[in-house]
Amino acid sequence: QVLGSQKSVPEATHPTSLDFLKIVPATRDLAGAEIELVGLIGRENILKEALLEVDNLYDFILIDCPPSLGLLTINALTAAHSYLIPLQCEYYAMEGLSKLIHTVKLIRQRLNPNLKQEGILLTMFDKRNNLCHQVAHEVRSHFKKDVFESVIPRNVRLSECPSHGKPIILYDIGSAGAESYLQLAQEIIGRY
Repeated sequence: QVLGSQKSVPEATHPTSLDFLKIVPATRDLAGAEIELVGLIGRENILKEALLEVDNLYDFILIDCPPSLGLLTINALTAAHSYLIPLQCEYYAMEGLSKLIHTVKLIRQRLNPNLKQEGILLTMFDKRNNLCHQVAHEVRSHFKKDVFESVIPRNVRLSECPSHGKPIILYDIGSAGAESYLQLAQEIIGRY
């Protein structure tokens, strides 16, 4: 609704059961938003302009992007101050990483010269799987300090919490998945 100019960000913002957390949820219409954006002038800046209204109201604004490099992701990267790359510990995810890095380079050149990389977050890590260890080793040796120390494991509780409509810290704060995300949050906040 925000991308389609039917609502402003404040109008689309909803409270959550956590006082410090607000969300602007997507609807099924988001799938068609990319098609609608194609013909618009300045289509890469729509989200950036919409977020200007609330930029100073929050310490952090997180934009969850689809796993593709279409106009929705380009809008997010154009609007962002920095980006975090969640990387599944799988072979094909590494291939996609090079495409993302190339896209970010273009966005820095043409749309958002101040865009910084927060880091690469290894996700869906299964310590019993040799491929996960190989991918993690490969990413850490190639990107070194750009990879977060925190690693998000493959975790049943993380998989279950969306179907209950709760974030992991309310669904099962003692789970390995919750502990990993809390560690990541501390790692990011420690930088600021």
